[in-house]
Amino acid sequence: MNVSNIIGRDNEIAELQRLYRSKKSEFIAIFGRRRIGKSFLINEFFRNKISFSAVGTYLKGSDKDNVSYRQIQLEHFYDSLKIAGLDQTEPPPRNWRECFFLLRKVLSRKRSRRKVIFLDELPWLAGPQSAEMIAELGYFWNSWADSQRNIVLIVCGSATSWILDNIIHDYGGLHNRITKFFRLRPFTLAECEKYYKKRGFHLSRYEMCISYMALGGIPYYLDKLNPKLTIAENLDHIFFADETIHQEFKDVYAGLYATTDRYVDVVKTVGRRFYGMTQAEISEASSIKSGGTLSRLLTNLKDSGIIHEYPRYGKQRVETVYQLRDFFSLFYLKFIDGRQVSAGGWLSKDRTGAFNSWAGDTFELLCFEHLSQIKNALRLPSIDRRFSWRGTSPEGKGAQIDLVIECNAARTDYLCEMKFCADNFVIEKRTRDDIQNKIEAYTASKMHSKTHSLQIVLVTTLGLYKGMHSGLINQTLTLKDLFS
Repeated sequence: MNVSNIIGRDNEIAELQRLYRSKKSEFIAIFGRRRIGKSFLINEFFRNKISFSAVGTYLKGSDKDNVSYRQIQLEHFYDSLKIAGLDQTEPPPRNWRECFFLLRKVLSRKRSRRKVIFLDELPWLAGPQSAEMIAELGYFWNSWADSQRNIVLIVCGSATSWILDNIIHDYGGLHNRITKFFRLRPFTLAECEKYYKKRGFHLSRYEMCISYMALGGIPYYLDKLNPKLTIAENLDHIFFADETIHQEFKDVYAGLYATTDRYVDVVKTVGRRFYGMTQAEISEASSIKSGGTLSRLLTNLKDSGIIHEYPRYGKQRVETVYQLRDFFSLFYLKFIDGRQVSAGGWLSKDRTGAFNSWAGDTFELLCFEHLSQIKNALRLPSIDRRFSWRGTSPEGKGAQIDLVIECNAARTDYLCEMKFCADNFVIEKRTRDDIQNKIEAYTASKMHSKTHSLQIVLVTTLGLYKGMHSGLINQTLTLKDLFS
């Protein structure tokens, strides 16, 4: 396989190679956020080895007319069959049973050692009333494809919850039929660095960090960057100089679910508070009744990697908090939503108060997304718990710690301070007093095991200035550690 054009995805590539070389039929499911590179990975990895490929078409308002939706998908599938070698005299299929019967005919004529089938955007292909298509896909696999021992069937979709419910966790004909599934995640900083170098960029890691906090590690957006422009100029072109950015924000959620607008409402609501909201708070702010509907919306967004659910300690009971974790959406909501775009917008905001507020928040998020790198840099054998904490010191002062890493093997709790800075970070007296208050509050709380020591960890961009208060910090991590 030629994988020279694929950045990162080392684990996925190794697994795809193993599955392609196996001596039995394989059923693979791939899912993840829109624009994450699912289709690119499969098309680039298999190239001319794909025997049949079909892609579902997203149709707005199609749930109002299931008959026409189904007919359009059937017609597109038929076109794909003809491209793959179907006898032109074969009449168009009237239903999904006939579609898969014709697919069986096409594949039976091919002499390839391994026959790769790629059904892209399967949730769109199946449509609002998906039971028929899923049942026939299951029959196709169970009655023929599996027994051929040379079929590699790959299904792909951005509607993560749909893939989980209808394919991976199906209790019908596809129950336990998936041999491997992949949740494709955004690039890490290290993978982004490889991408930049391959594309001819000569960026500092600080600028790569800025880019990541605006775009995330989403390959689709990285492809929009021009190496002849600075990162600031690129962000201007992507976000501030093109009115289509408003549609792109909607497109992240369009087609993922049946009611896109409601998901956008939830995302905008959660995005108003960087540190997240409880379900009750989301319900009150969005006017969506708390219960089954809102729970389902939140679960789907979580499954797609848009929001993150985490426990927040410090009150009488643990609170489940939902936080928006999609960098692109956070940037859009902070600087673009409800505004007219204009050229030069980002250049005018760079280094302003709005910039500092955004950078401070999203750098924390960047650190959360690179927890594995932080674990390695701290040489932790394991992470038993990670959580945020709110409490009160013995003197009655409020304290908030955004990341506590508990390692029982080291009998140590790591209290992490994450600070974005364009230079070495300076701990002034006010910052020292704030950290000291956090230490006293956490030490006195029930969350702190009396057998555990504390390590105060600073995670920052460039480093720590050695001043009169810097001795409070036990360990300092920088971008070098996050890029490892």
